Order: sequence, then structure tokens, then C-alpha cells
Amino acid sequence: MTIAATNENHPVIMKIVSAAEMRAIDRVTSERFDVPSLTLMENAGAAVAEHVLQDYGAARRIVVICGKGNNGGDGFVAARRLHQKGRTVQVILLADPAELKGDAAVMYGKLPIAATIVRSSDELRSERVRPCFDADLYVDAILGTGFKPPVSGLYADAIAAMNASQIPIVAVDIPSGADADAMSLQNVAQTGVIARASSIVTFTAPRPAHVFSALTDGPTVVAPIGTPLDAIVSSLLLNVITPQDFAPLLGPRPAESNKGLYGHVLVVGGSVGKAGAVAMAGISALRTGAGLATIATPKSVLATVAGFHPEVMTEPLSETDAGTISAGARERITQLVKGKSVLAIGPGISRVEETSALVRTLAAESAIPIVLDADGLNAFENRINELNGEGRLLVITPHPGEMARLAGCSAADVQKDRLGTARRFAHDHDVIVVLKGNRSLVVQPDGEAWVNTTGNPGMATGGTGDILTGMVAAMIAQKMSARETAAQHPESAILAICAAVHLHGLAGDVMRESVGEHSMVATDLLRGLPEAFRRAQKAATERVVRWD
Repeated sequence: MTIAATNENHPVIMKIVSAAEMRAIDRVTSERFDVPSLTLMENAGAAVAEHVLQDYGAARRIVVICGKGNNGGDGFVAARRLHQKGRTVQVILLADPAELKGDAAVMYGKLPIAATIVRSSDELRSERVRPCFDADLYVDAILGTGFKPPVSGLYADAIAAMNASQIPIVAVDIPSGADADAMSLQNVAQTGVIARASSIVTFTAPRPAHVFSALTDGPTVVAPIGTPLDAIVSSLLLNVITPQDFAPLLGPRPAESNKGLYGHVLVVGGSVGKAGAVAMAGISALRTGAGLATIATPKSVLATVAGFHPEVMTEPLSETDAGTISAGARERITQLVKGKSVLAIGPGISRVEETSALVRTLAAESAIPIVLDADGLNAFENRINELNGEGRLLVITPHPGEMARLAGCSAADVQKDRLGTARRFAHDHDVIVVLKGNRSLVVQPDGEAWVNTTGNPGMATGGTGDILTGMVAAMIAQKMSARETAAQHPESAILAICAAVHLHGLAGDVMRESVGEHSMVATDLLRGLPEAFRRAQKAATERVVRWD
């Protein structure tokens, strides 16, 4: 399923495109949609200048280092715009001006300042040129996403000179020397020198490396430059999750709202020693906006679960001698499912075989959307043929270890090909896979995938997955409450899941600012959720998309 349109039910999706597709998009924009290429370049350079002024306002002396291609043309525009704003700007052109062609030559001709021309590595190291690198900020406009590494010669030496300094570097489009189509961390030994980037400003749509290659420790900004949405076509079936996607879920609620409008989540889980997991899933559902949440848990831990938060309702279930949910609870759970919006199974449920068998039965029988996590997933280890969505909305939220057990491989194998593993499993079992980790993935059975850019290593602590389970269930409950069924409106379900994944990571980012990465615990995310919602609401209204 590819979602593309501009109304509430089909928001604008930020597609990830290859370098070749980006070139085609630019060409089509000019040839079919009559947007002059000079206009695109002007807007691109303006976006770079705007980012510099907003994020590096204290930088007064700015050096813009330009190659001879269109990336350099963007740099010429940025230099002109920054000069007009009163900054002291130095342009270094790594080519003879006679080599400039097309739009880059036009924009070079509009420079209000004389550029320093560098034609060789010897000139780069000369007494004439070295003082020109004295600056508060560099703008790297040497090579764009059309370049295939490795870089060599003068350009490589210029990149090395920038990298050797402590001066911040803003990369235009992509850090010079990087492979735009890379889907993993880039090995400098193999790809050659890559510019060190403090931030990146790219245009229209990100390329894979912007999302997967960790090209900067700072922000990546995707700025619109006038390309019509209909021109942005990609075969990668990859998208970046943005708050614009799920903005309707973040909007004001009607004055006549009541709890019944926002869904009722049933969480089945918990066991002796693991009461906290199911409690966190239940309260996170409420914190994410569900109208009601009920936790069904073994009777011996019910008091513990109920004591966490009075807002969550509880139901006692019969239990095994080990303090887990027994097979005898099946009928009661079946009754509890009636009238509920979403069933979440797994947090703290443990791996006693009797309980695991019950999990498999519930997953097969439930007609309402299911979110399956933790030991709810482990119940299907070596019985993977029993896990199948079969046209229902079944969402699984594994970490790499759980994904490995389901896929019959090692966690290292999963990490080597996260996207491929998730796509194969989603297709083979007709489920939506939320593969957790750095750049969490949301993958549909047809292979369409969304990449999340929020979150941080501080979230690598017990319980954050349980929080996510409740959040995913809550977002589905709210979105589905206004729809007939998830099967009839799959685009609503997928965007609800993306919303939960994005907000979960954003809550972690919020809390990192106050507690740091080492001291973060799962319940900190509950405290961070209100601010995460506020930031997402604000981001949904902004012209550019930005992630750190």
C-alpha cells in the first residue's frame, strides 16, 4: 500500500528516493510541471541560508566551499543570500570558472562578492588560499547526491581540510563524498573521504543515506523547493515517518468528546515477578489517548498491577502454579474482548508452555486488531506457521532478538538486513512488523515500509517495549474508533502505528534532555509523552521536516 494524497485520510507521505530517482524528479519538475531549474536552485540555496541563519545565528564569518556542479550552484545562492543578510561571506570555488555550466554558471554570475579560485591541491595549500578558510562556519557545497564515491584529488583535499578543523560544517544536500544510496553506515576506508557534517540540508525528499547512514550528529533538514507532489515518484517503497503523516491524530478533540470515542484497549499479560510490564502497557495506552484501558492479569498479581495507576481497570485471571495466566482463562478473556477496540498480548506474560499455548489460541481467534509483543511473540518460536494475520490487523513489535527467534536466524543476521528481514516476515505471515531498534521500521505485508528517526540509546532499558505496546494499541484504538474496520481502512491503521512509534522515540528524546541516556528508565517515557505530543503538533505545522 502506497499512501499519497493531500486530504486528512491520505496525508502527504515523505518518500525516500534514490539518487537516480532524485535526478529524474528534478528533470520531470522542470519538463512536465514547468518549474524552471533555476527556481529550484534558488529555493535550495535559500533553504540552506535560512538554516544557517536559524541554527548558526552567531556565525558572522562564513566560508562556502563550492564544486563546479549543481551542488556548487546551490552554494553560490546560499552565499549570496547570507551576504545580503549581513554576514561576511567567502566563496571558495574548487574549479576554473570556465568549467561552470548551466544553472551553476548563472548563479556564479550573480555572486555579489569575488570568489577565491582554487584549481589544484597545491593552490589549496598555498599562502594565498589558507587564510580564506578562517571562519566561524563552513558550508560544504562541493559534491551532491549525484556523486558516486570515492572522491579524489582537489575535492578530497578540500574535504580533508574542512574535516581537520573544529569549525561546524553545514552540508548542502549531503556531506561531500558520501554515497547517497547507502543503506547502512558508510565505511570511509571503502568509500573514501567524507565531509564531517554538523548538519545537513537536503531538498524535496531524503535519499537512503540521509536516513540510514548516520552522516551527521546534528539535524537533517528536508526542505521543499517547489517540486510538485506528483513528481515525487520512487520504487523503493520506503518512507520517513513525520508528524505531518499523523497530524489528524494530534488535533484538538471535539468539545462533546467522551471516553467512548477514543477506544478501549485490553492488555493481556503479567505474571509473578513481571507485573510491571503489563502495568506500563496499560497506563501508556491511556497516556497516548485511549479512552479506556483494561488489564487482564493473573489474580495473584492483580493488586500489584492495580496499585500502579488507579486510572487503569483490571480483571483477574486464573493462573498456573508458576503464577502465569492459565489455559482456563480463555473463556474469560474471550468475554473481555467483546466491546474492546484493540487486544494487546504479551507484556510480562512469561514463557510457561500452558500460557504460550493460550497466547497462540487468542491470536488465532480474536477478530479485533491485535498487538503482539515480548513473550507473546516468543510463544510462536518453532511454531511460526501458527502466526498469521489472515486479513486481520495483526501487529508484532519485536526487538532484533525476538525477530531472530521468529525468523529462525541470529540477531546478527537480523541486524545485517533489518529491512529485508522485516519485509519477508510481514509478507509471509500477513502481519505488520514493527522492528524496534535504531531507525525502527514499520513494515506492511506488501513491503511498504516507514522508517522512524526519533529515539536514542537511553531507551535501551527494560520496559520501553511495553510502553510501545500500549502506545501502538492506543493509537490504533483511537484511529479505528472512527472507522468501520481496520481491514477496510489500512491507511488509517498504518499511520496510527507510525504515530505511536514516532511519539515513543520522541518521548525518549525529550527525557534524554533532563535525565540523560544512562539514567533513563521506561516510566520516564510516560513523563515525556505530553511534551512529545506538543513537539509533534508543532512539527506538523512546519514547512520543513527535520530530525536529529
